[in-house]
Amino acid sequence: MTIKRYPGKAFGRSKSVEHNGVVYTVVTAPDVSADLKGQTQQVLEQLDANLAEAGTDKSCLLSVTIYITDMSKKPVLNAVWDAWIGADNWPQRACVEVKLEGDTLVEMVVIAAK
Repeated sequence: MTIKRYPGKAFGRSKSVEHNGVVYTVVTAPDVSADLKGQTQQVLEQLDANLAEAGTDKSCLLSVTIYITDMSKKPVLNAVWDAWIGADNWPQRACVEVKLEGDTLVEMVVIAAK
């Protein structure tokens, strides 16, 4: 059994983990001073980078769980998401309202095929 871990910036965490042709990654915005639209754009850019590093891309997304601090602003998130995801290859997706650390407004937990 082989598990490949892609080092993260925080101690004790990997930014991505790969096992048996599946990539798992978690992303937040590096600049939390941005509004929800800006943080969502950053999250999706980081997601693209993490997936590329692991040898896959958004067309291979299987499941995405989105954590958002204010569900009333979900339409803002959806507008950015819809422009990014395109018309094909939609993953299974859930969006949950939570309290996140500091000024983080959105976090995504992603599973993708490789």
